Amino acid sequence: MAVNRERVENGGLIALVVLVTLALLLVVADFIGALLWATLAAILFQPLFHRLLARFPDRRNTAAALTILIITVAVVIPAIVIASLVVDQAAGVYSQMLSGQINFGLYFEQVHDALPLRLQRLVDNSGFNSLEQAQASLARAVGSSASMLATRALSIGANAAGFLLAFGVGLYITFFLLRDGDDIGPAIVRAMPLERSVAERLADKFVAVVRATIKGSGIVALVQGAIGAATFWVVGLPAALLWGVLMAIAALLPAIGPALIWAPVGIYLLATGAIWQAAIVILSGVLVIGLADNILRPILVGRDTGIPDWLVLVTTLGGINLVGLSGIVVGPLAAGLFIAAWQVLTEQRLGDTPGTG
Repeated sequence: MAVNRERVENGGLIALVVLVTLALLLVVADFIGALLWATLAAILFQPLFHRLLARFPDRRNTAAALTILIITVAVVIPAIVIASLVVDQAAGVYSQMLSGQINFGLYFEQVHDALPLRLQRLVDNSGFNSLEQAQASLARAVGSSASMLATRALSIGANAAGFLLAFGVGLYITFFLLRDGDDIGPAIVRAMPLERSVAERLADKFVAVVRATIKGSGIVALVQGAIGAATFWVVGLPAALLWGVLMAIAALLPAIGPALIWAPVGIYLLATGAIWQAAIVILSGVLVIGLADNILRPILVGRDTGIPDWLVLVTTLGGINLVGLSGIVVGPLAAGLFIAAWQVLTEQRLGDTPGTG
């Protein structure tokens, strides 16, 4: 009887924990993004906080405040400046498309005419009834993308107050996560309904994937985008910063990455007779942008997360489709925890098998 009563009480406690957790998630639903990025920022800048804490012992508030100040000056302000310049260039490109100064259908025709006859026939027969239909489809796709970009920019402007509120909340939360992170992390691990070793391993995987995604993928993508923007500026392409940002976004995808941007540009320049410009773009893409990942990622990350590139690609795309920009981290994080959980389960089952271990 006492055992049944204990089971009922434990079941009731679990149900209560689940209900209050769901209630809390509903209450803070509008700030989930701010909470996520605050957590990521706290994990990424925790080493910096500890360095400052070593210089100011027993002054955790001061160390956390200085860390927030450094984040604001080194990350937030440059990001806002670059974002404003990119929006300005995107608006300029969109207006030039509307006025006909930029005609992607004409660019497609120029590339098409520069191809060998066999490749021209292959392009004409690959799902398009005519070259004109290919041009129209390409123009519609680009125009739709530009229109969506303009709509999103207007939406951000209309919701500026909400964005600033979420941004302020994110910085405020980051301050406390930095200051109290040494206590919060172990407390969460202790509260997880798992064996201590399993909970610690999953927590380590969580931190490793977050740092690998932001330090590895994020910073490498920014470097590749910056190199791409500089390359486009050197060869005289308009809106170089905009294309550099698009290259940085594409660089978050393994295997294909920034080649999605620089390769078509190089082909177009080559087809239109801009030989030296095409040579610079292609050489920069292959020798500089392409090798930046192999050189910088081991330095920034320092260890492998154990996630295959194909799984990173699929989960990144799926995460972006599910939760937007946060999916860049959420997707690989889900993959990393999935792999870690199954590895732990497999090791425990093998460990329980007689004659193994």
